[in-house]
Order: sequence, then C-alpha cells, then structure tokens
Amino acid sequence: MHRAASALGLSLLLACGQEEPTGVALIGATLIDGSGGPALPDAVVVVRGSRIEWIGTRAGFQLPERTRELDVSGRWIIPGLIDAHVHLSDGDAGVLDWALPRYLAFGVTTVRDVHGKLVTALALRDALADGTRQGPRVYAAGAMIDGLPTTYADAIGANRPADARKAVDRLVNGGADFIKIYTRIDPALLRGLLDEAKTFNLRVTGHLGLTDAVAAARAGIGSIEHLTGVPEAASRSPSSLYAAHYRSFFAGWTAFERSWAELDSASLARVAEELVRNHVILVPTLILHETFSRLDDPALLGDTILKLVPEAERRRWNVPDMIARAGWTGEDFTAFRRSRPRQDLFLRQFVRAGGTVAAGTDAANQMLVPGYALHREMELLVHAGLEPQDALLAATRNGALVLGTDSLGLLAPGNVADLVVLARDPLADIRNTLALEQVVSRGRVLSPDSLRAGW
Repeated sequence: MHRAASALGLSLLLACGQEEPTGVALIGATLIDGSGGPALPDAVVVVRGSRIEWIGTRAGFQLPERTRELDVSGRWIIPGLIDAHVHLSDGDAGVLDWALPRYLAFGVTTVRDVHGKLVTALALRDALADGTRQGPRVYAAGAMIDGLPTTYADAIGANRPADARKAVDRLVNGGADFIKIYTRIDPALLRGLLDEAKTFNLRVTGHLGLTDAVAAARAGIGSIEHLTGVPEAASRSPSSLYAAHYRSFFAGWTAFERSWAELDSASLARVAEELVRNHVILVPTLILHETFSRLDDPALLGDTILKLVPEAERRRWNVPDMIARAGWTGEDFTAFRRSRPRQDLFLRQFVRAGGTVAAGTDAANQMLVPGYALHREMELLVHAGLEPQDALLAATRNGALVLGTDSLGLLAPGNVADLVVLARDPLADIRNTLALEQVVSRGRVLSPDSLRAGW
C-alpha cells in the first residue's frame, strides 16, 4: 500500500512536470505559401498559438519544446482561403448560422461580408474574432450605401453628396472595415463618398449601376464587384443600361448580363487597361454569373452538392419566386449564357494588363453553397484562362490585398496561422483544392469531417 501510494505520487509529479504543448509542427508537406513563388518541398510549418512561428525544410529541423508533431508527408499546404464576397446575414432571416461551419469545412478561413444590418454584421464579426462563436475570420462592411430609393431596406440611403458623406461617417463610427456602394450611387454621390472615406483611410468597393467602371476607377474606387460597370464603360451607347438601372435592380441586372455579348474586344481591352491604370481590384464572382445563367438547367437544380444546404434554407431561397420577380424567361437565360465567354475574355484582358483579381462568390445567395462555391470560383477562373497558381492567389494573397491586410493569404513567420492541408496538388489541377484533409484556423487544427458531422 505504501509502495503504491509512492508510485502514484511519483507519477503525478512527473505529469506535473510535462507541460501541455503550445504549438504544432506540420512536417513533410509541399508548401505553396501564397507568394506566387515556387513551392517548397518537404517543408515544416511551426504554429504557436494563433501565429506562424517558423517555416523551413525538414533537413536539420529539431522539434521545439512544447510542440507536437503532425506528419503531413505527401501532402500540400496552402494558405487559408479567402472568400472576398459573401453575405453572412439576411434582412429577414438574420445571421445565417448554418453557413459558418461550412466555410471552415471547405478551408475558407476568412470572408469579406459585403452587406448586412450594421449592428448585426459587426456583432457577428466581433463574436467570431473573440472566440464566442466558431467560424471564419470576418471583415464586414455593415450596411451598404445606396441612392434613394434604396434597393434594400437595410441599406443606408443618400440623395445628395452631403448625405453620402454622413453615411460614411455613420459606418466609420459603427466600426465598419470597409464601405460598399450599390447600384443607385451616381457619379456625384460617389465622388463625395470617396472623398469622405479617404479621410478615414477606408476602402470602398462597388456593385455599380448608375456609375460606369471607368468613371468609378478615375474617382478612386478600390475594387469592383461582379464586373459591374464594365458594359456601361465599354458600350458606345449605354443610355439603355442606365435607364434599366433606374427602373429597378432586376431590370438593371438583366440588361447588364445581356449586354456583354454585344461588346467588342477592343472596347473591353480599353476598359481593362483603364482599371489597371487606376489600381482597381476586380472581384468577378464568375460563379454567380455562371449559376444565374443556368437557373433553367435541371442538372444545376438537381446538383447533389445542394444537399449541404439545410432544407429550410433551400426553401427560403425560393428560386422560382426569384425568377418570377426578375421576370426572367428562357430567352434571358440563353442570352446570359451567350454573355459568359465575353466576361471570361474581359477577365483575361484585365489579367494580361497586370490587373489583380480576388475570388468571391456571393454565397449564401440562391444556389451558392458557402465554402464550396469558392472552389468552383477558382475552377471557373482557370476555365476563363488563368493558371492554377493565379486562381489560387486570387483566393489567398489577392483576397488579403482587397482587404488591405498583409497578415493573411501568405504563409510566413509572424502571420496568422490560417492554412489548409490538401491530399493532392492544386497546381496540377485546381479542383484538388477540394481534397481537404485538415484546416488550421487561428492556430487550431480542425478536421473537415468533424465539422461536417456537426451539421
């Protein structure tokens, strides 16, 4: 009895001396660090807390104290993915809680939330940042700024440049990370808004309508969503497009999508070069254009990937109702599909001219599955003519550029520990980004299968 008690005491003493690991070393993978440079084979990435502590090769590496080893030999490591255009809340449904674990399960560790009720959007961002809730890192615009009458009730309306300035001030005081403008912002409103945002060093992005892309670029906008404003800038006679934007959102979107097929390559190249000259980043959301061009396709509507979306959410999407509200017909969908090659052409011209593309999806709007949609966006970027390396950069480093941060999208010592372990090489086939084995978010190693099990 005495010897047993002594042995137990010794065991407890030894256990007390063994401190818990504070870090993890991922050893043996090929590292694609997000810089655009060559991959590093047989790499080691040491994560301590929520940051990357060290990166190098396995040769001569010694495991630091209080660090556990994770063998990832034969795998590939990429930065955590960034979806540069999402909607995490809905004016009617509130916060889309179901979407948060889906982003992480698909390796999306950061999202750029481009519109939501101001208080709701920023409260969600802060809860995710302080660990109260689990999900991706969020950069939030809060409520977007629109001309009157606003397209959405929860947007901030502006009728005069002074109103636009006050809207910017309200968002600054609320803590917004950037500003988003919407289709009814005309050039006069935009100039006042941009001037006010510049005072606070706040980035502005636009879903354009009444302002063409070149005018917005020359005024100083930082990024453009959905390729909007490009047909208006490239068209010889854009008056019918502006008239459609004045009538309603859906009338404007329909005219915008249909117009691409009639644009000539020289005019598109001119616009692309002007956007590059003014350092505009494009968030093209090709997955949105592709999906909405095929809403009459039974194969799309029956895609099994949609089962990842809760049935109640799919009912809320109510695609037939959206089609009816938009007034879309089979002829419209045919016209949308006819426009897709021109959108791809413009993107190639923009990239060839030196432009920066950031990958975004518009999830969780109709038929766009959070997390998964970003992988499809990268695939469509490659289909449009980008190399797999460039598509991957669009969803990593370039996403960080549009956010204005240098600690994301690039795996380097001191940067945040957001990364993804893949079973297959994404540079050989961009679809291999779906071969996820582990996701590291804020330094925590997560299993995609475990995240899915919680759905």
